[in-house]
Amino acid sequence: MIKHMVSWKLASDDADVRLEQAEKVVAGLRAFVGVVPSIRALHAGVGLGQGSTHWDIGLIVDFDDEAGLEEYQVNPDHKAFGKYIRSVISEQATVDFEF
Repeated sequence: MIKHMVSWKLASDDADVRLEQAEKVVAGLRAFVGVVPSIRALHAGVGLGQGSTHWDIGLIVDFDDEAGLEEYQVNPDHKAFGKYIRSVISEQATVDFEF
């Protein structure tokens, strides 16, 4: 199994804008369930913490194998939504690992 984990920090300094953007990102990520067949489990949420060490959005996705992760990465809907995400974030951290 492959676990794909991503965290994002939003660029806006406005708390209301950040919350709106975070909720839009989370909803968009959750919409991939059933669209990308290789997704076995997907969890996405708005971060609860505040401060420099906390991130605004977290994503964890499980796949059977690296081929499933690649299917997700090249999916046209994923690529299109990624453009929106990149337009509102300042930082991204990603790790993929076997478990």
